[in-house]
Amino acid sequence: MSRIQKAFERLNGEGRKALIPFITAGDPSADLTVPLMHALVEAGADVIELGVPFSDPMADGPTIQRASERALARGMTLRKVLQLVTTFRTVDDKTPVVLMGYANPIEAMGLQRFAEKAAQSGVDGVLVVDYPPEEAESFGTAMKAQGMDPIFLIAPTSSAERIAQVAQIASGYVYYVSLAGVTGSGALNVNAVAERLPAIRQKTGLPVGVGFGIRDAATAKRIAVFADAVVVGSRIIEEIEKSTAETACANVKALVADIRRGVDEVKK
Repeated sequence: MSRIQKAFERLNGEGRKALIPFITAGDPSADLTVPLMHALVEAGADVIELGVPFSDPMADGPTIQRASERALARGMTLRKVLQLVTTFRTVDDKTPVVLMGYANPIEAMGLQRFAEKAAQSGVDGVLVVDYPPEEAESFGTAMKAQGMDPIFLIAPTSSAERIAQVAQIASGYVYYVSLAGVTGSGALNVNAVAERLPAIRQKTGLPVGVGFGIRDAATAKRIAVFADAVVVGSRIIEEIEKSTAETACANVKALVADIRRGVDEVKK
């Protein structure tokens, strides 16, 4: 059983929902990435999504695009991201880490080599935004062969057929994109999300995480009523942008702890 599966089983037994915060590796610096990851755990993160910076992050809005640009400008690469996970694992061998990024850096390294290196570093799951499920059989097989969970996005526009394809390949959890747009865009329609999840659950028994547009404890609480996990990204990146190197960890920890309190007001 993967760390991700263990985390969701534990939460289910406790009657709680998962909180999955996102940060970009290398933003605001490589030196701060691991301390930020530990701050997320201290604030109540159940799973960490660690962004692999990419020069053309098509699914991300301006906030996460800026984070990728800053990280790339400081020399962050996929290999260095894996090194950061290895460093994180010297202290924390329990919190699941999911890499979230794009196909190009993985293809450049080679899928099999990436799968081996990611597993060795302590990665638990991988979400590749531009691997459509119709073309991701080899990706899913490579991840599972190394004990990692292939995780996929489901959009408001995803057909029943597409959801079924995701269900066949995915493990760990599925990530429902609550907005038809890029990260950080638009206003979140909680009722529309609630109406969409039953169709997803008809196709898969995996936990369903919901992200895009969740910015505070109140919204997180509303999403947690019907989702298994709440994913928060752009709002955390904004907090990092507003902070200095000296205050970033404390400010992010305070923000995520507040969102955690909102999530924990909802019981299964």
